[in-house]
Amino acid sequence: MSCLFCKIVDGSIPSAAVYQDDRCYAFADIHPHAPAHVLVVPRKHIASLADAEESDKPLLGHLLWVAAEIARTKGLGKGYRVVVNNGEDGGQTVDHIHLHVLGGRSMHWPPG
Repeated sequence: MSCLFCKIVDGSIPSAAVYQDDRCYAFADIHPHAPAHVLVVPRKHIASLADAEESDKPLLGHLLWVAAEIARTKGLGKGYRVVVNNGEDGGQTVDHIHLHVLGGRSMHWPPG
C-alpha cells in the first residue's frame, strides 16, 4: 500500500512512537503546531471519517480514548485539542483517518 500512514504504522517509515497497541499507533507530528502535537492513527486503513463504517464505531471510540491517554501522559491537564480533518476542504492532507492531539499552549477559537 502506498499510504504514508500505513507505512509509518508498519515501520517502513521511521517515526517517534508515543503510544501503540493492536488497534492504533500514535507518533509525534514532524511539523508540530503546538508544543505537544501527536497523531493517532488506526492500524486499519480507513481513508477518512466519512469512509468509516458502522463496524468501525469501537475503533473510533478507542482512538478518542487513546487521545485522552496521551494527553494525560503528556501532562496536558490544563487542556488540549483533538482534531479530525475530513476531506480536502476540511484540511485533510493524508488519506488515512487520524486524530491530532495538540496541547502545551492556549488554544484559540475559531481554529481556522
